[in-house]
Amino acid sequence: MQEQETYVRNEARATLRYTRISARKVKIVADLIRGKHVDEALAIVKFTPKASSEIIEKLLKSAIANAENNHDMKHENLYVAEIYANQGPTLKRIRPAAKGSAVRIRKRTSHITIVLRDDK
Repeated sequence: MQEQETYVRNEARATLRYTRISARKVKIVADLIRGKHVDEALAIVKFTPKASSEIIEKLLKSAIANAENNHDMKHENLYVAEIYANQGPTLKRIRPAAKGSAVRIRKRTSHITIVLRDDK
């Protein structure tokens, strides 16, 4: 019987739930930084003129802090392994419209998750 060594990859994650922005808008910026080194990802997010950039930047910094403080990972070795935005609950509001009718307004929310791993 041969013993197999399994290498457990160290990963750190940060999750932001119930954010008041649609998942569709978040995915645009998320696709830009997926697979990039954390310093490069921070630079991309900082200079991307999108509504979700500020939210993702803050969440990315939180994931980096989690990696350094909770998992003893080095900042130089970190990269964005996974980033995804799932749809959260939708807040339904009503706006009055012509002839006594009403129009439904959907205020969408999302759950954003970032997973960082060592590149070694």
